[in-house]
Amino acid sequence: MAENMKQSISRVSRNGLSCNRTKNKQTGFTLIEIAIVLVIIGLLLGGVLKGQELINTARVRALNNNVDGITAAWFSFQDRYRAFPGDYTQASVNLPGAPTDGDGNGLVGDAAGVDSPSERAMVWMHLQAAGYITGGYDNAAATVANANEYGCPVTICPDNGFGAGMNLNYGAMQQSATGADAHELITGRGIPVEVLAELDRKVDDGDAGSGSMQLGTAGTGWVAADVTACQNADDDNLYGLQTPSSNCAAVFRNF
Repeated sequence: MAENMKQSISRVSRNGLSCNRTKNKQTGFTLIEIAIVLVIIGLLLGGVLKGQELINTARVRALNNNVDGITAAWFSFQDRYRAFPGDYTQASVNLPGAPTDGDGNGLVGDAAGVDSPSERAMVWMHLQAAGYITGGYDNAAATVANANEYGCPVTICPDNGFGAGMNLNYGAMQQSATGADAHELITGRGIPVEVLAELDRKVDDGDAGSGSMQLGTAGTGWVAADVTACQNADDDNLYGLQTPSSNCAAVFRNF
């Protein structure tokens, strides 16, 4: 009897110890399990970052395509009609739909003339009538006054892909203090600074304050504080990528 009791107590003791050991094993993760979780997290983060990079690349490519398309249309119009779109004096005679004529002074939307900003709007109307671009731009006289530098509605000017209209203007809206007035393409506001910085590296010198592509200066629809937010805090010649703004604009001066 005593022997049987000892054996029972021994079995209970062993079973209790076994349960305790099992419980102890279930209280935490093994190194292998932790490593697997870390690998999964790393893959997820890598996928997110890669996806963001692909989105940014697509935005840069789309903006570049817009600029290239407008550039081609601008020069093709000049080659065919021997005049600048928007400034063309025979538009109502030679273009379908009889768009409004420009004043023929060789300047589009020059700030010193009486044709600003109406000729800026008529650039797109003339290009559209000539078949070089599409978009259904408004030819109503009541709307052309809204074609300011950075706030042109997309019903009057081509969409930059970020909800604002692009503009073509005779002036000096670039960052650099050097350089005479010239015809220049203004991208319109609302573009993330990283998109402009990447496009500048792709097509020009990568600097915000030099070259044929530069960060714009303040104008109607995009004020000085907006410009500053897009610049590097220590060097205005660089884009502000450390504290990125999503409301930037650039100027192309190869027109």
